[in-house]
Amino acid sequence: MSKPYKVTVNGTYEYELSEGDLASLDILKTSGSGFHVLKDNIPFPVEVISGDFNNKIYKIKVRNDVYEVGLQNELDQQIARMGFSLGSAKNITSIIAPMPGLILEIKAREGEEVKEDSPLLILEAMKMENVITSPREGIIKSISVRVGETVDKKQLLITYA
Repeated sequence: MSKPYKVTVNGTYEYELSEGDLASLDILKTSGSGFHVLKDNIPFPVEVISGDFNNKIYKIKVRNDVYEVGLQNELDQQIARMGFSLGSAKNITSIIAPMPGLILEIKAREGEEVKEDSPLLILEAMKMENVITSPREGIIKSISVRVGETVDKKQLLITYA
């Protein structure tokens, strides 16, 4: 079975394309961002004006008209159906306690630049040590807890600049 792709044009029109549909397109690359497309024996000059690769959104010029085109593969569609969004960790501005516990160690400092997955602090909960790591690259703006402090679930721990 062919995997479906969802294509949204200008946030209004939605189309579903299969791998077979894509394979049957008559497209010739003419330059770095230019293409020659033949559809029903009618030629169309097409140019990719700009693209946001992470969000899979592109501005495409067909003849003299510009369209915003969004693409979703099978995984993107499944994630959307589940109510998640790709790249959501990149928008996180603060870290909250996932459970009540005791702050055993703080490994980051205010003003420090941290990488994604860097250990920030250790939270002891239910006799287990949980390493809280950074969900993204960023600079630590503030640390709202101290070593030895007891925290509640959903209490603010760290804020990013």
